[in-house]
Amino acid sequence: MYDFKPTAADPAELYRDLLAAADALTDGEPDGVANMANVAALLWEFLPDLNWAGFYRVGPAKTGGGDELVLGPFVGRPACIRIPFGKGVCGTAAASGATQLVADVHAFPGHIACDAASASELVVPVVRDGRVIAVIDLDSPSLARFTEADAAGIEALAAMLGPRL
Repeated sequence: MYDFKPTAADPAELYRDLLAAADALTDGEPDGVANMANVAALLWEFLPDLNWAGFYRVGPAKTGGGDELVLGPFVGRPACIRIPFGKGVCGTAAASGATQLVADVHAFPGHIACDAASASELVVPVVRDGRVIAVIDLDSPSLARFTEADAAGIEALAAMLGPRL
């Protein structure tokens, strides 16, 4: 049985502990869905003041060809299933390959409101072999919940997960 409980108050230490726990759970496991599921659960355990934590995977678009984001493992309320590249915070992160740290989602052009309770969001692309394969999405009901320290911590997690998804 795994029992990963955060104990650190310092953000740098918290993210070191989160990364170590994610490494322990995903090391040697070839199933990307299982790895995403466990990491979504870890994010939920480790990070306070979230109302959604999980993944969107890059997959073939349902219509029109090309790729789009498809809902992956997560913890939280039901979510949008498909998000086109370039749309909303997640689609912008996937299209640009850049982290999106959004203090107020209602001020973000084209924000997709999957959960009306979300006020701020952090989305980090997961890259493998030079291309975005997924995004890690964190939502909070609090404005400006996420900091640069959160972005750096989730970017380190995404870098570790790239080859494991």
